[in-house]
Amino acid sequence: MCLARPSNILPFIRKLHRQRVHNLALIHIAAEAQQAHARLLKLGTSNLVESGLVATYCESKAFSYARQLFDETYQWDLISATSIIGSFARHNRHKEAIDIFSRMLVLNIRPNGFTFGTVIHSSTVTGNIATAKQLHACATKVGLHSDVFVGSSLLDSYAKLTTIEEVQRAFQDIDNPNVVSYTTLISAYLKHENFEDALRYFREMPDRNVVSWNAVIGGYSQMGHSEEAVNLFVEMIREGLSPNESTFPCVLSAAANIAALGMGKSFHACAIKSLGKHDVFVGNSLINFYAKCGSMEDSLLAFDRLAQRSIISWNSLICGYAQNGRGKEAIDCFRRMKASGFKPNSVTLLCLLLACNHAGLVDEGYSYFNLVRMEDPSLLRPEHYACVVDLLSRSGRFRQAERFLEELPFDPGVGFWKALLGGCQTHSNTELAELAARKILALDPKDVSSYVMLSNAHSAAGRWESVSMIRREMREKRMKRVPGSSWIEIKNKIHIFVNGDKRHIQSDEIYTVVTSCIQHLKDITSACSVAGY
Repeated sequence: MCLARPSNILPFIRKLHRQRVHNLALIHIAAEAQQAHARLLKLGTSNLVESGLVATYCESKAFSYARQLFDETYQWDLISATSIIGSFARHNRHKEAIDIFSRMLVLNIRPNGFTFGTVIHSSTVTGNIATAKQLHACATKVGLHSDVFVGSSLLDSYAKLTTIEEVQRAFQDIDNPNVVSYTTLISAYLKHENFEDALRYFREMPDRNVVSWNAVIGGYSQMGHSEEAVNLFVEMIREGLSPNESTFPCVLSAAANIAALGMGKSFHACAIKSLGKHDVFVGNSLINFYAKCGSMEDSLLAFDRLAQRSIISWNSLICGYAQNGRGKEAIDCFRRMKASGFKPNSVTLLCLLLACNHAGLVDEGYSYFNLVRMEDPSLLRPEHYACVVDLLSRSGRFRQAERFLEELPFDPGVGFWKALLGGCQTHSNTELAELAARKILALDPKDVSSYVMLSNAHSAAGRWESVSMIRREMREKRMKRVPGSSWIEIKNKIHIFVNGDKRHIQSDEIYTVVTSCIQHLKDITSACSVAGY
């Protein structure tokens, strides 16, 4: 991206100054802690535990001094040792927190539930399931594995690092599980797509609060079950619970996924009623929701009404323009973002490339990519390269796309060849399409879409014999084409259809209207042909 102009560099200078002041303050705190430590040693005072020096060292990020002080001292008790472990964990020094816990055991200090809860969380953050299991065994040995605080931490660890069976066993060990325990278990079931058990435990919960509702609504939404997420939100409102700032991003995302504009507008009204002035997270969700529903005017209005904007706000708006094929507006928005002092990130660039792609702005998109490649290559991800391949192949620049693929700094994956195959399908380039299809099948032999796209490319070129051969090969390999689906919202009710669907209660009437529309189009085409158009 181009360098900031002098008029836009002030926010950057202010941020740099604030960081420098913060760093100087930390150095000053560390120096004072060292002086206090020296005075205590000089006076021969052994009561270092009460001094809080370790916590002070941690706060000033002088972790080596904090660790040295802990290792050289033997008068620790349970409260101070747990506090020190917590200090290291709060500053994301999780491996050292686990090491201090091990030394705590060597010093014969018996840990309590809070100690285990903190150190189990550290093992979860480091992704070390072996350590989590050792801590579980240690908690069992001292009789704390059934403690609700320890058990909930173990649940969270197993949910993130291992199988659902381990999660179930940990839950069964807890005496009187609370709302946190149930919520963690439900989230684990949803993560493993076990919706039936997730909903069963949710119904069985002795006490459901807004956090547990958010977990189940968000879980359904993230796993693609948007209708269920929306229905659960409506149920939550009917039960009299007040949604919070975390509820609305989940349900607005679900409404966006099914393009339920009317329903989403009612959720927007509910957010205003429940929250009054919503925060930037809800605001960003509204920008994204309206854009996905095709209402860019409302999306822009939600953006303009934000009291504070983040890079996510700008990215959501640029991506919204991209999704709706409004490439020039996306580029204008990108320029406004830079003028406001925001530095583009990798998501910004991807949204910008998608905008240029969907609007056919090939030269603009390619120039933005090359500019970043020269000025800030750290922003580039495989998705950006794949987007450029798609950009070039969609516009029929196949030689340039092939050369770009050959010069990639890594081996292209399936997505790259699919992008090339998509362009070949559009422009009936069957020779290159076959090459792309072979590459895809070499990487993923079970990929059905590549067969379909190759068949479509041959079909567009009128090579019906090749189409027949491809379809016969699909039948022999028992490959089934996944049908596309579409939906429409009428009077706040979502109607979903797949290709050749006859399950809808009004299917006869629908097909009658469709047949009438097709015949009408044929009549118009014939009339235009006769008139010489």
